[in-house]
Amino acid sequence: MAALPAASARVPLFTKITFAVGTTAENIALFAVSSYAFFFYNQVRGLDPTWTGLALGASLLLDGFSDPIIGSISDRTRSKWGRRHPFMFAAPIPVVLSLIAVFNPPEMLSGFWLFLWFTAFVSSMRVCMAVYHTPHLALAAEMTKDFTERSRVLSWNTLFGQFGSAGVVFVALTFFFHKTEEYPRGLLNPDAYAPFGYAAGGAVLLLLFVSAWFTRDRIALMAKLPDDLAPFSPFAFMKDIGAVFTNRNYVFMLIGMFFIAMTTGIRSGLALYINTFYWELTSEHIRWFVLANVAGFFIGFAVTSWIHTRFGKRFGMTLGCAVVAVAHAIPVTLGIAGVLDADHPWLMHVLLAAYVLQSTFGCIMTISTLSAMGDIADENELRIGHRQEGVLYSTRTLFSKLDTAIGQVIAGLVLTAIAFPEKAVPGQVDADTLHRLAWVDGPLASIPAVVAAFFYARYRISKSKFDETRRLLNELHAPTPTAAVVAEESDVGILGAPPAGARP
Repeated sequence: MAALPAASARVPLFTKITFAVGTTAENIALFAVSSYAFFFYNQVRGLDPTWTGLALGASLLLDGFSDPIIGSISDRTRSKWGRRHPFMFAAPIPVVLSLIAVFNPPEMLSGFWLFLWFTAFVSSMRVCMAVYHTPHLALAAEMTKDFTERSRVLSWNTLFGQFGSAGVVFVALTFFFHKTEEYPRGLLNPDAYAPFGYAAGGAVLLLLFVSAWFTRDRIALMAKLPDDLAPFSPFAFMKDIGAVFTNRNYVFMLIGMFFIAMTTGIRSGLALYINTFYWELTSEHIRWFVLANVAGFFIGFAVTSWIHTRFGKRFGMTLGCAVVAVAHAIPVTLGIAGVLDADHPWLMHVLLAAYVLQSTFGCIMTISTLSAMGDIADENELRIGHRQEGVLYSTRTLFSKLDTAIGQVIAGLVLTAIAFPEKAVPGQVDADTLHRLAWVDGPLASIPAVVAAFFYARYRISKSKFDETRRLLNELHAPTPTAAVVAEESDVGILGAPPAGARP
């Protein structure tokens, strides 16, 4: 078995940041699509909401199923660039070309042909991003073997990921979807989407290459593949998948991720509808939520390592998930009860407070789950003899994307079921339609997240169990004394005394 690299438990701050900007780029691309593509194709281009939801759902399914394959290939790759970086350098250009195409459908396309264009390029963008994202995220767990330092690495990763998701929303609403004389609701301006796609693509291309280039110093410090580990094959892939699904802690985490992703999938599909038509907010109002999200993520970033040290990662996952389930639903539930409406003077205060609360505990939950994955990788290495970060993180991503796909499809079906009008005008949508929309986005969408919190609570790797696993791994990887070392020790004699007849 290969010896562990002599890497420091501490990861340099520069490495943490340059690693994290890869997630900034990923979130720019993914949030550009999840936040605006549904609205663009449905409300601006007139694509039926069921077709729009199916396009996004199909892309997530294809993306999700490709993740474990990419993860297994990455785990078993041997190259002078290591296991992760060849993929990180190959993916950026295809990602960006696909992203630009999503927001530039030909004018002559409509109906089924517009659906095919959307499906093809959003799928291509997601799969190519998975080629980058899966090895990139696996790299995080390999950077350090320390329980808390692993959380710090992923705290920076999560924080910079939030910069990407918040930044793309703020920039989009400020510089591309701002109100004009012709379009008081800038999100309905069809001429804004193509420039937005080009700008997002340029930022993604730059940041992906920066992250890949400036993390090359970690290649020499990564754990080496065992000499007897077979290269990727269908049989090896099935063996890898079987190994991760025999881990009890991992299975409970996957189930939790499945349910929380259903909640986030539904809400991400309906967010602009709720803000634009239920609360009747403009782009200038909505962009303030970005700052609230950033504030919440800074709070979560600051406290998560302390929570892990004091209470453990299971506590962070469970508490974070439970609060996320409730926080988003509070304003909408108040609206259903008649306490809050679009004209209420405290509306923005309540919404901003809910966003800060949701963002803070969403950050804690995200860092906790990602860090716990690294601990599970240690546990699995002890069981099967080699590390599986790629498969572990990618299978987790598969479950998340499967359910996000279901959530996106549900969002589209909901809009169809409640007969939400195409190219609707804020203030002119039927009140009963908006009431049904609020019930789905608020109380009903919270239910899967509550179920997720229950399964996160079943996770069982504590700090003491982690320490024991690391001790056993260190013993397992301890180098066997060579003949030369044995001979040298015999020259010294027992307990350091020189052998008989030797000169003092």
